[in-house]
This record gives sequence, C-alpha cells and structure tokens, in this order.
Amino acid sequence: MIARGSRLFVGLPLSKSVLALTLASTALAGSFARADEDDIHFRPGHLLLSRAVFANNAVTITPGVTQLPPNCVSPNCVTATADGTYPTVFNNDLVDGSFGLTAKIVLDELRLDGDHVRSLEVPNSASRGVSPGKDQMVTSFSSKSELALNLSLDHRTVSFMGYLAPIGAIDVSNSNTPFVVDPTNPVTSTYYRLVAEVDEHGRFHFTKTNAYSGNNGRAAILNDRHGGRVFYTVGNAGNGGKTQPVGVIVGTGTQIMTEADAALAQQPDPAQPTPVGSFNVTELGQPIDKIGKDTNFRGLTVFDNVVYLTKGSGGNGVNTLYFIDTSGNAANGNPKACPNGTGVPNPSATLPTTPIFYNAATVQTTGVTPYNMCVLSGFPTNPAKTATLFPFGVWFADAKTLYVADEGNGTTTYDAASNTYTAAASQTGAGLQKWVFNGTTWTLAYTLQAGLGLGVPYTVKGYPTGNNAATKLPWSPATDGLRNITGRVNRDGTATIFAITATVSGSGDQGADPNRLVSITDKLSATTLPAGEHFATLRTANAGEALRGVSFTPGTDLGRDEEAHDRSSCGHGRGDGDCRDTD
Repeated sequence: MIARGSRLFVGLPLSKSVLALTLASTALAGSFARADEDDIHFRPGHLLLSRAVFANNAVTITPGVTQLPPNCVSPNCVTATADGTYPTVFNNDLVDGSFGLTAKIVLDELRLDGDHVRSLEVPNSASRGVSPGKDQMVTSFSSKSELALNLSLDHRTVSFMGYLAPIGAIDVSNSNTPFVVDPTNPVTSTYYRLVAEVDEHGRFHFTKTNAYSGNNGRAAILNDRHGGRVFYTVGNAGNGGKTQPVGVIVGTGTQIMTEADAALAQQPDPAQPTPVGSFNVTELGQPIDKIGKDTNFRGLTVFDNVVYLTKGSGGNGVNTLYFIDTSGNAANGNPKACPNGTGVPNPSATLPTTPIFYNAATVQTTGVTPYNMCVLSGFPTNPAKTATLFPFGVWFADAKTLYVADEGNGTTTYDAASNTYTAAASQTGAGLQKWVFNGTTWTLAYTLQAGLGLGVPYTVKGYPTGNNAATKLPWSPATDGLRNITGRVNRDGTATIFAITATVSGSGDQGADPNRLVSITDKLSATTLPAGEHFATLRTANAGEALRGVSFTPGTDLGRDEEAHDRSSCGHGRGDGDCRDTD
C-alpha cells in the first residue's frame, strides 16, 4: 500500500466528447471513478487495461501556418498539413516524424471476459483541481509502445510510464529531458519522463527521471521484494544526430531507479540516468552500429529472478529476446552466461540491485560497458535490418514455456479487390509465439493466429471509412500482430493469455488506430499447434481511444485468486461486481 507524499486518489470527469466515448466503451456495467471518491478498491484477479484517450480541442494547429516541431530552429522546421481534428491530425506525422499529442490515461478494471467494472483516470492538467504544481501524468497519442502495465514483484501495485506534461502538448515523446539535452534534436522542448504506480485503492504515486531523452519510456516493474523499492524500466532514447551525447546513450535501454518518496514538486532533480543493462551487437561478432540503438527495448518481464527484455523495432541491433546476466564477465569481456552473445541464465541468478558503473570516456565509441546482457539461447541473432520477427510483450507460463507477442512488420501493402492488407495477412510469425525449453535451448513450437483476422480491415463506430486522402489507403484498421501481453496458468493444464493488438491502416500514424484486447487459451503441454484454439475479442477501442497495456489488478495472487474462481458460488448467473462466475 502506498502512503507517501503524493496520495492522489482517482481521476476526474472527462470532457463531454471524451466522456461519450468512455460511456460507449464501457457499455452497461461499471462506473467512472472520480477524485472525491474514497471507496475505490480493485478486485484481485481482474484485468487492468490502459487506454490513451484523445483530448479534443486541446491544441490549435493551422495547416500551412503552424510550424512543427514547436519552437523549431531552421532547418528542422516543417509546416503542418492538418488541423487538430482527430484522426486527421495524425497526418502531420507524414511531414513531422516526431509528431504526437499528449493525451489522458484511463485505466479500466475488467473481468476476465472483458466485462467492464470501473474506469480510473490518471490525474492530468485537464482534471479538476490539478494545477501545474500537482502530481499528474500523460501519455503520447499515438506512441504505440507506451503504457505497458506490470504488477510489482510482490503484486501490490501496477507500474507504467508517461510524461510530466500538460494535455495537448506537441511532440513530447521526442522531446529532451531537462538535464539530458541533445542539441541536434529537432524537438527543442524538455519534459521529465515519469514512472507511475497505482495501488489496489486507486492511489497514484509518481517518480520522475531524466532517462529516455529524445524518445520514450515504455514499461516499468517495481522490485518491492524484501523491502526493496527500485524500478526496472525499458525504453528508447535519442532523436538527433549519429553521434549522441553521453547522457542520451546511457539513458536508453533498461534503467534502474529508486522509487521516490515525495510528491513530484518536492522531488529533487533525478540527475543522470542509471543504466542497469547493456548490450552491443559486437557480442555476437557483428560490426558495431549506431551506439545507443542496440538497446531500443520495448517488452519487459521478470521471471525466476531474471530480468527479460525484447527489441522489435529499429534498424540497429537485433530484434530478439534478451536477459540481464548478474554473474559477472567472462575473459573476453562478454557476460559469463553468454561469452559468444547467446546463453541461458545462471540457475542461481539474482536480480540486479545497482546500476552499471561505466566508463563515460568510452560511451560514445563502445556504448555502456561492461556489457551484461545476453540473447536468450534459441532466439534470433540476425541483424534488425534483416529481421522477420518483431517481439514485443513476453510472458512466462513456467520455466519451460514462454509466450512472445510478435507485433508484425507494419507493412501497409493493400489489395482493394480483396479488401485486405496482404502483407499483414501473409505473415507467419505475427501473433502469439509459443517457445519451449529443452534444458539447453529454446525453440519455437508454434504461432497462434486464429481469430486475429490478420490483414482484414474492421470498422469502428465514429471512425472514418473510405480512404485517407493523405495516404490513399483505407482508414479502417486491420490487426497486424500483438503488443503487450499477460497471462495466467489455469488448473486444467491450460494457460490463458490476454493481449493488445497491433494494427496496420491508412492513418498517418498507425499508433493512433483503435485497436483491440484479445484473449486465447492454450494447452500448456502442446508442442504442435492444437486444433480449435482461437483468439476472442474482448474489447475494441472506440474512435479517440487506443489500447496500450494489460495486467492483472493490484493485489492479485494468481494461485489464490484462481482457487477462489473455482469455488465461486455465483452459479450460472451474472452476480455482482465481486462475482467471479463471469471470469
């Protein structure tokens, strides 16, 4: 339970336009929580879903007049091509590669069948009573890699990342952080990145950081075991020239930071970033590429005292699954667990507790050294430029079974005759990959795709149909793969995995697409694709929304809560908000 300097309870009423979208998405059951309520209590064993909610009329953009990025310096200026109207505003991404608008964050509590219980808005500048000096956080609409949700290691809180910025700010996701400024970054504004926690009573606490300057923080996990209070985080940094400042390089990838014990206004400047993991393609015998971009991480999980991370985008490094090795370094300088770059964790592995003590003088030529990360044995080692897999979320069902979400390649090849995004439809690796361990290495058993409708456009009420004049492609999105995931092992020998879909579309920025929350149940012992398993859609975002992360609610003990589910006396009815029959 959180009882520190910032004890904000829950969010506040939305604007009428966004509230209409929220009410439509919550359908019949459930409620929207307000800041003056003091009886919020997430039900253990339910799902928690994060949404980015577009704020209408939050910013004025005049096509042909407004210069982007804001306060840009020649030659880094372009002129806006679209006004601030959703979703055409994201056509500005076609001229300003840094384009985005900060948006509200809403957390939805759902039963396991997707039935809505309640919604909770993260405090933001548009909330009643939240002045500039108050605790608050926003996300960037349409940064698709943001707002992953993760239970703390003791399952007491859920953590996620965002920005200390007002609603409607432009290009924040590529801004510098206040004390790590890259003069070559075309975005001149500065904003702290934040780690947020929410407990079972809906109380928020925030910790600010100077990491991820020029890009975004994506996921965070609080290590709160044995009295510890440190975060592991992942993200990307850098939006400038080829040679990046030392602070940008050390502020990318995976970081470790101590949880703050005060409100944001009382927190001192967090100073320079503190990396906890480092990888370079030279560990695999490959030639060095852009320093600081090999650790462009997105997925994050902790299993059996090991931190795992994924990379699935960018033209540098390797798109694959990594782990942090805390056993020291081999004679050749690589981690002991992977002298040649690939390996498996030491059976007696321990979680990292301190940052890497690096040599700042060599950071711009060799990166953060010593390197302490490995590619998990069996996973790809080919350069990202030739990648056919695009890992995002990862979830371990047990020590020999893990599931990896593959986002898809994002290619928008479209065939009007069949009304299909053909590149998305033909992918074999996109979706949910099941990997199994034979005691030495991991192998891909199969990929679950049935029910996702890869490449098939779907319509969303209130969202445009027809073609986007700027891209000449249909507005209607289609599923391209999966992003963040979580799961649970069931007592019948199956595992149920919940996932956020990735999309392709004719939008100026596919991260702005209304996407979906889906689930599938898989037989754990299967090593070949079982017949009949398919994804079910639990929820589709409305126009003006994008789904981002999914976890279980704070306080969830998966073993205990499933036993309670099995003992449920709700029968075949749809009991009240605490009834698990509908789970």
